[in-house]
This record gives sequence, structure tokens and C-alpha cells, in this order.
Amino acid sequence: MQVQPYLDFGGRFDEAMAFYGKVMGAKVTFMMRYKDAPEGQPKPSPAWAEKVMHANIQVGDSQFMASDGREGQTPAFSGFMMSVGDVPNAEGQRIFNALAEGGQVFMPYQKTFWAEGFGMLVDRFGMTWMVNCEH
Repeated sequence: MQVQPYLDFGGRFDEAMAFYGKVMGAKVTFMMRYKDAPEGQPKPSPAWAEKVMHANIQVGDSQFMASDGREGQTPAFSGFMMSVGDVPNAEGQRIFNALAEGGQVFMPYQKTFWAEGFGMLVDRFGMTWMVNCEH
């Protein structure tokens, strides 16, 4: 069994993946746009045709799924966080600083009693992150 997050970027999937690719090396391993849905499925509006209906994303050893969501709906990333770990402290600091650009830090990256570096933030897409580097 696997449990993976499925993220809804509210029409900003391409922008988010370009950002996460630059920051953490995220790679889209599978993607289908709304315009590519099989015959018999509801057709999207012209404005939504290029949006992503489904994608698989690989970041390091982890995989998650994501899409642009559904037209006219605004996502709310609430009640969970994405967590980055198992990287050296200097890399954790770099990732934290990059994710924080255009976002909001609510716990600055710093040494804690459990980690060499830890911080929490909400990025420019509204996603909450923890960066936890124990070495």
C-alpha cells in the first residue's frame, strides 16, 4: 500500500512544477491535459483545455500526484504540510530559502534540539512546508 498526497494547484500547475523543479529537482513523470481526455468525457472550456488533468511528480525518492484541479474551484491547502528531509543542512537551508521566496515564513530555518536545521513556511502557491535536516 502507498499513501501519496494529491495536490490541486488551482490552474497554476505548470508554474508550480517549474518552481519545484528549480528548487528541488521535481520531475513530471506522467501528465495528461484536459484537452487529451478520451472521447465521451466532458470537454473543458477553451481557457481550461491546456490545464493539467492529472500528473505524477517525482522528487528524490518520493512521488506525489497533482493537477490544476477543476475549473472555477479554488484549492485550499489546509490541514497538512509537505516535508523535506534527508538532505544535508546546507542543502536544507538552500531549499528553505528558495521555497520562501514569494511566500511567508512562520518558523525561520534554524538549529533545534532535534535537528541541525528546521523551518516552516507557506510558499507562493499556498503550500505549507517543513524542512527538517537532522545532519
